[in-house]
Amino acid sequence: MYEQISHSLLNSILDDLKPEIRRQDLRHFYTRLGANFYAIYSLFYTLYGHRADFKLQMLRLVEVMAKGYIDRSTELERIDIQREQDHNWFLSQKWVGMALYSNGFADNLPDLINKISYFQELGINMVHIMPILKCPEGKSDGGYAISDFREIDDRVGNLQDVRNIAEEFRKRDILLVLDIVLNHTSDEHEWAKQAIKGDRRFQDYYYIFENREVPDMFEQSMPNVFPETAPGNFTWNAEMGKWVMTVFHDYQWDLNYSNPAVFIEMLDIILFWANQGVDILRLDAVAFLWKKIGTTCQNERKAHLILQLMKDCCQVTAPGVLFIAEAIVAPIEIIKYFGEDAIVAKECEIAYNATLMALLWEGIATKNTKLIYQGIKNLPNKLDRATWLNYVRCHDDIGFGFDDNDIRLAGYEPSSHRRFLVDYFSGKYDASAKGLVFMPNEVTGDARICGSLASLVGLESALEDGNEQLIASSINRILLLHGIILSFGGIPLLYNGDALGVLNDYSFTENPSKCNDNRWVHRPKIDWEKAELRKKQGTVEYTIFNAMKKMIAIRKEISAFADFNNRELLQIDNPHLLCFMRFDPQRPSEKVLAIANFDANPQYLDLEAIGNAGFSAYSQFVDLYSGKMPSQHDGRIVLQGYQFYWLTDK
Repeated sequence: MYEQISHSLLNSILDDLKPEIRRQDLRHFYTRLGANFYAIYSLFYTLYGHRADFKLQMLRLVEVMAKGYIDRSTELERIDIQREQDHNWFLSQKWVGMALYSNGFADNLPDLINKISYFQELGINMVHIMPILKCPEGKSDGGYAISDFREIDDRVGNLQDVRNIAEEFRKRDILLVLDIVLNHTSDEHEWAKQAIKGDRRFQDYYYIFENREVPDMFEQSMPNVFPETAPGNFTWNAEMGKWVMTVFHDYQWDLNYSNPAVFIEMLDIILFWANQGVDILRLDAVAFLWKKIGTTCQNERKAHLILQLMKDCCQVTAPGVLFIAEAIVAPIEIIKYFGEDAIVAKECEIAYNATLMALLWEGIATKNTKLIYQGIKNLPNKLDRATWLNYVRCHDDIGFGFDDNDIRLAGYEPSSHRRFLVDYFSGKYDASAKGLVFMPNEVTGDARICGSLASLVGLESALEDGNEQLIASSINRILLLHGIILSFGGIPLLYNGDALGVLNDYSFTENPSKCNDNRWVHRPKIDWEKAELRKKQGTVEYTIFNAMKKMIAIRKEISAFADFNNRELLQIDNPHLLCFMRFDPQRPSEKVLAIANFDANPQYLDLEAIGNAGFSAYSQFVDLYSGKMPSQHDGRIVLQGYQFYWLTDK
């Protein structure tokens, strides 16, 4: 019955399309629309079917998809078809990413084109350019407070620069990743300006209230994202004389997705950027998309329906484009952003593996892997056609959002263990760790950590002391962490400067627009003269860069590192080691044994403990990274402090 209704509506919509759309050659569009329309109709009806203007909004939705298809270039349509035919293309081990700020990695977007050779030199073929859309100076939240979704911030470049980058990337088989901020706009966005002027149409784009009655009901269950600098979730706008929901900062107005016009506007923006040549769209703050009184207003079911609808619509117009879910939430919630289909990602094909990131840092602090094992065991399996984005560091703070029960099972008390981790990385337990405490909450005792990778693992302190042994130990920790994300299963994502050992940048304290946000300590400006040291033997930059370059090259050649749920966590007796096996599903006999020593002292792995994985005390191993046989004696493999192995059996 419902399928008949949806098909009847589709026929009616196609008859009502604007003449300029009907005249176009829409062969592939109609095929995909027909295949996806029942799902699109069902989702749109679930979200908005109660509205009197439902059919009109459906017509508008299809027109936006059709216009997006018409505007899509022949080259991008060719890529769409190619990726449809090879639908597992993004699960390959060949992809290795890097996240960067265009005016931190380079001077601006035009200069970024001059730096493409660096990506090729290192082996990077997926580049996430951090927010570059137009935003107000001083009230930008690092680029996430957008005042125009179709304009580039003129401080870094223009739209043609993005098109040029996309074209140059395509020539070199490099994927372009850009951000779309779905949850909110700047208060200087045109929609907000019209709302302030009293336009009811645009006031309905946001959560705007005459008095505190409804906001107070929301506040009873909503947490504070930035309790230190932005307490509360609503802001009084004096010019409008009303309260506005502002979950992140007072200048970021939350969009109201219970209004279908908002959904259609944001879909139009997604398709606009897909048509500029963006391969992957990072959807920011997706956990916050649906607001409901009496809840935390995070991870609501209808937020997932919105993402499913966006994915289905994008599949019609630009099926080669992938979505990344930026949802830094508990593992049981993160997995839902792939979608709840048994096989195919119905929401986002890629999600940040924030759990693994936090677990790795916990292992660095404790020098053991008890919680790492517990956390990985309870990390739900991803869908077959979805993958993790595995990272050591990103532009944001580090939060220790482990599951409390996992912490207890590892033998710790949750609150005190989190306090220990914050204290450790801020130098209270180990003076070599140069982290800054971010957003301490006096009520809950929670806090997060900021700092560059190199400074957090002790390289900054070691260089200051001139201690060669500590320098080597810090470098080994950097390589250990990357050895895990490059082999764990998913797309590894390096961060701006980490392959060069870039240290904390304290200059943010002198900038009035940045000094109140210490995340800028790990958002450095790359010194390219110093970066040339990566070519000079004996330097820290040379050691780190060339080691990572080698690791990346090896990864790309090992089919067992592709991501087809082909990882087996191996339980062993040594609490300082992490051990897992990767295998090629097409050739199960081709295995790689990954071992990482989180302790500063040598540790051994008893091969009898992993006998059920197909290895034995008589296995003759070779390390893929060094090309050498590991130290092996009496059925044991020895790892030096902070050493990792990728072992194959000869």
